[in-house]
Amino acid sequence: MALKEFKLPDIGEGIAEGEIVSWKVKAGQAVKEEDEFVEVMTDKATVTITVPFTGMIAELRCKEGDVVPVGSVIAVIDAGAVGGAAAAPVAKPAAAPTPPPVPVRAAAAAAAAVVPPRPVAPPPVPAPAPVPVPVPVPVPALAAAKAFVQSSPGKVLAAPATRRRARELGIDLGSVAATGPRGRITNDDLAAVSASPARPQAAPGAAPAVASGGRAFAPVSIAPAPAGRSEERVPFRGLRRKIAEAMTRSKFTATHFTYVDDIDVTELVKIRGEAKKVFADKGINVTYLPFIMKAIVAAMREFPTMNASLDEVNNEFVIKKYFNFGIATDTDNGLIVPVIKDVDRRSIGELAKDIQDLAARTREGKVTVDDLTGGTFTITNAGNIGGLFATPVINFPEVAIMGVHAIKDAAIVRDGQIVVGKKMYLSVSIDHRLVDGATGARWMNIVKEHLEQPYRLLLG
Repeated sequence: MALKEFKLPDIGEGIAEGEIVSWKVKAGQAVKEEDEFVEVMTDKATVTITVPFTGMIAELRCKEGDVVPVGSVIAVIDAGAVGGAAAAPVAKPAAAPTPPPVPVRAAAAAAAAVVPPRPVAPPPVPAPAPVPVPVPVPVPALAAAKAFVQSSPGKVLAAPATRRRARELGIDLGSVAATGPRGRITNDDLAAVSASPARPQAAPGAAPAVASGGRAFAPVSIAPAPAGRSEERVPFRGLRRKIAEAMTRSKFTATHFTYVDDIDVTELVKIRGEAKKVFADKGINVTYLPFIMKAIVAAMREFPTMNASLDEVNNEFVIKKYFNFGIATDTDNGLIVPVIKDVDRRSIGELAKDIQDLAARTREGKVTVDDLTGGTFTITNAGNIGGLFATPVINFPEVAIMGVHAIKDAAIVRDGQIVVGKKMYLSVSIDHRLVDGATGARWMNIVKEHLEQPYRLLLG
């Protein structure tokens, strides 16, 4: 018998923990090297980890839905077995092997968005299993209690032992002021909160209440369906939970301000039609997005604060000198935001090809972590669905997001005459803490000028 621990590998990009989405194996199952082992959701992507060596699954130490730190033992494999019943774990298993490269299956959205992790239940031991941590329902974060909010831009940083201590004390880590290095919560921080008579309480075995507007709200429980009626209950975890966390953090952290304008795109429609014919033989579908992306770059050169993020740890407003645009993509699993890099250095045709390839790989679940990171601005396009316009939620910690909407026939006044033309709405949501409304309006004017007079795109 050669029992080996399998630890959750470091997937990179500063990932501190992952959620077990689904096991591809079960205890007692014989496995071969490179077999699919476990699907893990991180803040950036969903990855499928493969088995590092041939053997038999002796023990699975985590349940689907558990959130575990990188480096935690999630399974034990008997590398000397080829089948049969699961072996019992030993007190001192062999050293953990180095995991192989991790193939990426799909992305998380919000992915693009950073979200705070939850306290992690300790790995089960031969003693009675601990009570699993329920999935909390996203609720508004406390906007007024700055003294109790983490300075970390996306994570509650704490060692596993500190997280365990917080659970024992009934303390919500999200409401603890961190004094450790780089915003890490220490045991001293927990002691300080524990000594306070008015500290936030977390009921044993329940998700902590979250304060909003000076009042505390406990998680909501939905009563079963009435007699004779049916309902479906789907576990709230994986990508959908990550999206919910990202949207909640963005909506109740960034102060959203949305500006909308209508654009006469009559000339743009003509030019796009010609470009579509030119690139059709190359298998490239030229949409309006490459033109819009180029117009955005031109506007950002005039108003660079629209291409920025807030570093909450160092209290710095980071203005980016490069242009990496996330494209919100609707998939069967949820909204995912892959990133087109160096938009300013690519031609209309190159952007069209990049968008087409990246969208296809995203929907097929073949994007990499690199495809999902490094964004400086996000575009969400609902024009092919319909509607008039929307007020998109910022892909935090970016400062702005643009909504692209349907192009429709419209009556347009030109030189005192009413003519039939093409019109669309563009909406931009801005973090009003960092960018003034006037700046956003002037920025939109530049975008509008370049789309209404598309020859301007050749001058940039």
